Amino acid sequence: MRQTVIFLFTVICFAAGTYLKADEVTFRAAAPEAVVMGQQFRLTYTLNVDDGRELRIPDLPDFEVLMGPTPSVSRSIQFINGVQSSSVTQTFTYILMPKKEGTFNLAPASIKVKNANYVSNALVIKVLPPDPSGTAGSQQGGGGGQPVASPTGIGSEDLFIRMNVSRQSVYEQEGFLVTFKIYSLIDVAGVPSLKFPEFEGFLAQDIEVNPQWTLENYNGRNYRTAVLKQTYLYPQRSGKITVESGKFDVVVRIRTQKKIRSIFDDFFESYQDVKKELTSPAATIDVKPLPPGKPASFSGAVGNYMMKASINTANMKVNEAVTVTVTLYGSGNIRIAKNPEVTFPNDFEVYDPKVDTKIKTTTGGTSGSKTIEYMAIPRYAGDFEIPAVAFSYFDPKDGAYKTLRSDAWSLHVEKGADGEGADPVVSNFTNRENVRRFGEDIRYLKLGNAHFHPSRDLFFGSPTYLLVYLTVIMLFIAFFVIYRKQMKENANIALVRTKKANKMAVRRLKKAGKLLKVQMKEAFYDETLRAVWGYLSDKLNIPLSHLTKDNVEVELSKYGVDGALSGEFMEILNTCEFARYAPSQAPDAMDVLFRQAVDAIGRMENTIKR
Repeated sequence: MRQTVIFLFTVICFAAGTYLKADEVTFRAAAPEAVVMGQQFRLTYTLNVDDGRELRIPDLPDFEVLMGPTPSVSRSIQFINGVQSSSVTQTFTYILMPKKEGTFNLAPASIKVKNANYVSNALVIKVLPPDPSGTAGSQQGGGGGQPVASPTGIGSEDLFIRMNVSRQSVYEQEGFLVTFKIYSLIDVAGVPSLKFPEFEGFLAQDIEVNPQWTLENYNGRNYRTAVLKQTYLYPQRSGKITVESGKFDVVVRIRTQKKIRSIFDDFFESYQDVKKELTSPAATIDVKPLPPGKPASFSGAVGNYMMKASINTANMKVNEAVTVTVTLYGSGNIRIAKNPEVTFPNDFEVYDPKVDTKIKTTTGGTSGSKTIEYMAIPRYAGDFEIPAVAFSYFDPKDGAYKTLRSDAWSLHVEKGADGEGADPVVSNFTNRENVRRFGEDIRYLKLGNAHFHPSRDLFFGSPTYLLVYLTVIMLFIAFFVIYRKQMKENANIALVRTKKANKMAVRRLKKAGKLLKVQMKEAFYDETLRAVWGYLSDKLNIPLSHLTKDNVEVELSKYGVDGALSGEFMEILNTCEFARYAPSQAPDAMDVLFRQAVDAIGRMENTIKR
């Protein structure tokens, strides 16, 4: 009886699971991305229920159908942590052979499930020319081609890694795609070690990849290829910038030589995995500077953008918040583009803007949106105007600067319930209580007995008068000398930048400290990186676009900075560049880096004094 109950329960659960799955029907088509002319391949249509019928596939004039459709159904039941799950898969398989070379689009197929039609995804199949060498790189499956007899038999054309650069000439801050791809005619067992270049001089945005082997015809041969890494790079300065080489350890499978001891040795072969080091070639990028004539509202944005701006209210009372929301969306270096400036009236208390960034990086570049909320509170009543918001960017396709503008907003602010925000006025001179005091700067005139000096007690010509007169003259001379010295120092732009380096760095680090408190990781590392690079640029009087880690160390040594302090700055820069896109960091890593940056800048100020 117990076994019967368990069996019935299992059948009911399986049926219920199948019924629930039927509510979420998926119908998908699958085929190789690339095939070789003259070779067969499979085209499969998969359904997650078992009652599909009336399958209709598109016309296949460029392919010969050798077999199909061959239907099959598979079922599975799983128990995980006491929870049962079941799945059903119905598959229709076709065996095809291409009739000609080229790239062909397969339209979606359709199938009927319970009187409802479902459509599959479309496919793109590339038919490659046959490999004249007949190597196994043109075969389907696996991680490469045929095993070779010895490591010395691996030629430079049998196994290599290319660094493909989408564009060789770009503008400053204009992104381009870099792809590292392995090409193989032999059997590759794995790539255990990958050392990509550091992309010095670029801001890197990695793209998530899932390496899958596919076919590609390169230099007349069909290789098994797989993408190892894709990165979108944004050059941070103009000039010739080199993307250095990468180094990779690849494990290849070779056939071992052995003596035939018995007749069975002819049927079994033995293989050995051997590590081979590969190097991807370097590439030099010609980075053009942005043309002159930058608009006043340009702050480094490069790409193609649109802007939308709005205000939450036009009528309000004193001490109520007003919010201006600006949304930038498009493609380009939107992640590092500075926020447009919103100018509030002087009598408004302005708060730091709130930024919400939604960005995605694909092979087509970085795109998304950045929403900035500017909040301010009026303290006095009246009619005010918030000027139009302007945002300028450089469009590399048109090679021109473009400016986006919003409308200006008129704002009417009324007094508060208790008369808050009223302007300071005097309504009655006869009543001291009617004198409204704005803060404490307007006071009623004091009345009382006046104290007069005798006419003989003259101040003019007295010793006190002469002392005051001489003091004023001396102060004037001192102020004049100091002013001339200050003017001369201000004319020396390099000296001014050097003196203000610490002040600017402290201001940037304060902003980084605020980001640290709210645990905004990516923004914190960006701001810390800007603070350190900006400090070094001001202190060494080197334009930010010409700064590199190498010339910073050389310049610091000229000013007598020891190697330990220079190395600490390099460590801070490397940590920031790596940590912005690292998947995870220690909980206290940001706090440690912040203290390290503050300490390093303080020690640098004590070392370089001028």
